[in-house]
Amino acid sequence: MKKTILSLQHLLAMFGATVLVPILTGFDPAVAIFCAGIGTLIFHTCTKGVVPAFLGSSFAFIPVILAAKEAHNGDLAYAQGGIIVAGLIYLVMSAIIKKIGVDKIKKYFPAQVVGAMIAVIGLNLIPTALDMASHNFIIAVITLGSAVAINVFGKGFVKQLNIIIAVAIGYIISLMLGNVDTSFMSSSASFLQIPAFRLPKFSLEATVLIAPVVLAVFMEHIGDMTTNGTVVGKNFIEEPGLHRTLMGDALATIAAGFLGGPANTTYGENTAVLAITKNYDPSILRRTAICAILLACVSKFGGFLQSIPTEVMGGISIMLFSMISYVGLKTINDSKCISNKKNIIIVLTIMIIGLGTTYLGNKGIVIGIPITKTVTITGLSLAAIVGIILNRVLNRNEFKVEKKEEQSVLNSQLV
Repeated sequence: MKKTILSLQHLLAMFGATVLVPILTGFDPAVAIFCAGIGTLIFHTCTKGVVPAFLGSSFAFIPVILAAKEAHNGDLAYAQGGIIVAGLIYLVMSAIIKKIGVDKIKKYFPAQVVGAMIAVIGLNLIPTALDMASHNFIIAVITLGSAVAINVFGKGFVKQLNIIIAVAIGYIISLMLGNVDTSFMSSSASFLQIPAFRLPKFSLEATVLIAPVVLAVFMEHIGDMTTNGTVVGKNFIEEPGLHRTLMGDALATIAAGFLGGPANTTYGENTAVLAITKNYDPSILRRTAICAILLACVSKFGGFLQSIPTEVMGGISIMLFSMISYVGLKTINDSKCISNKKNIIIVLTIMIIGLGTTYLGNKGIVIGIPITKTVTITGLSLAAIVGIILNRVLNRNEFKVEKKEEQSVLNSQLV
């Protein structure tokens, strides 16, 4: 019973974003929730069941899905084909990383790069939470205040349930004020419904439009996995390995493409729940996945979740997204990397570029691709690329030392 309640808390955390992506792109929300559940189970299978992560609809794919949809007269099946190809490319990247070894990848992601990336992930999401809260700031503040109060003063299991309790308080107050759409209760729709699955179609144009987004998702994946590992206190990049987590994301995205849903990605919202509750049991996330699959087929429950006022979800999201940013800043502080002035430059550069898209309206780098429209690399992806290159340039002496050490080890083995 305890694990079931905790899994419902994770379900609440992922629901808003997972449903928002299909609403913005035209996919069926029920299919998206179903794919999130299936994708999470696939991910846990690939990662030996040790990574407490939940997968939901990816925001990184929204622009390219819309572009592919427009290019094919509104037919999203072609976007599904592009999503599948993107997943296959992701799978190839996983195989390459397994071949060359994670150590050669890991040295490009020190604390000054990863910590800044994590902070940017959270800070980029906060405006979305504030926008949601703006529907009714009073309710949002009550919801947020309840969550903070329970987190500070709560004890034991009650403290672990602070999110679901805070959402319940916000929901009840909204219900008393008449701000909740209760039409789902009287709806004549049948209790059970089969999600509207749809087979994919393939075209070169949709593939070329969507495939380049893999670069953005790769950077986000590393940031998400590092954040998750930092919260839990384990290095998931090494064990079960970056190639396994990438494989999980890839197969989950491919499955979504075949079923008719948007691409999947690991969710920072659920990592924030881990940080708040301090309960890192991966089986709870698998229970959440099963709940998502079952509830995607229950029209009434989907109606209930969609009836939760936007401001309530906005209030709780402020706490969730702030927690992600805190983890990133803590990563930087604990590593003491900023004692090096070069690393301060790297951190500031990543954060300025990464926050530019959200706060300054920076459109990033626009890349023209033959026979298609342009693809834009923005936000976290652009910041990560620049940060990795800048770290390689400014800290080149450290890379030279590592190369000499590797050569010494090789020479000793030859002798």
